[in-house]
Amino acid sequence: MGIADKASNKAEDLKGQGKEGAGKATNDPELEGEGKGDQASASLKGAGEKIKDAGKDIKDGFTK
Repeated sequence: MGIADKASNKAEDLKGQGKEGAGKATNDPELEGEGKGDQASASLKGAGEKIKDAGKDIKDGFTK
């Protein structure tokens, strides 16, 4: 996973945490849910990048 991807995923996660917190503080379930969704999206992107990296490592192991 590249540094730019990690930074982007972390920024999306932090944005989601902020939205979730603001939603809780203002009793806005829609905003809270949106924040949780942003966090889930960031987690899925991170997991996808890790799988892609693992596949690349396996492929590189076979070509050496």
